[in-house]
Amino acid sequence: MNGNAITFVISGPGGVGKSTLAKLLAKSDPHLELSISWTTRERRPGEEADAYCFVDRKEFTDKIEAGGFLEWAEFGGNLYGTPLPEQPKLGDLLLEIDVQGARQIKEYDKDSIVVLITGPSWDDIEKRMKARGDRPDQIAKRLEIGKQEERIGRQLADYVVVNQDLDGTLKTLAAIIAQTRSTRSNR
Repeated sequence: MNGNAITFVISGPGGVGKSTLAKLLAKSDPHLELSISWTTRERRPGEEADAYCFVDRKEFTDKIEAGGFLEWAEFGGNLYGTPLPEQPKLGDLLLEIDVQGARQIKEYDKDSIVVLITGPSWDDIEKRMKARGDRPDQIAKRLEIGKQEERIGRQLADYVVVNQDLDGTLKTLAAIIAQTRSTRSNR
């Protein structure tokens, strides 16, 4: 990350579409570098191999001890973390992380821009989780945690965006990024 880089954080409860939005944003904007988070959880059926850097608990804790994460957290018995960028890059950094991680990033970089993504309804989020293959017990737990995350995220976020439809949400996020870049370049 270069000294003028902006850190954009896409955050929110599970099932709101953070991963899809982050990947599409990074693909459409050559000046955004998407950080790939690490996790100790198992890969879901049908999940892309590059959705996360899937590692075992020992490898993850070794990286913690080496100071290799911008932020990390335990969620649902699994560890998740955002690695430090390995080398300076041109452009801005895009993180797709949970609310707990977004809070840590905001403490680390007060100028970061946190966008909370919410779903149109909790029923819609539950349907998305079922469609991606989450187990019923995981869904119930994630929905309970997600409601708490949304309350906290609303206090933390610079912007709140409801992911009603993918194209509209992407346009809104691109506008937030463009506006932030414009404002920062005029300082």
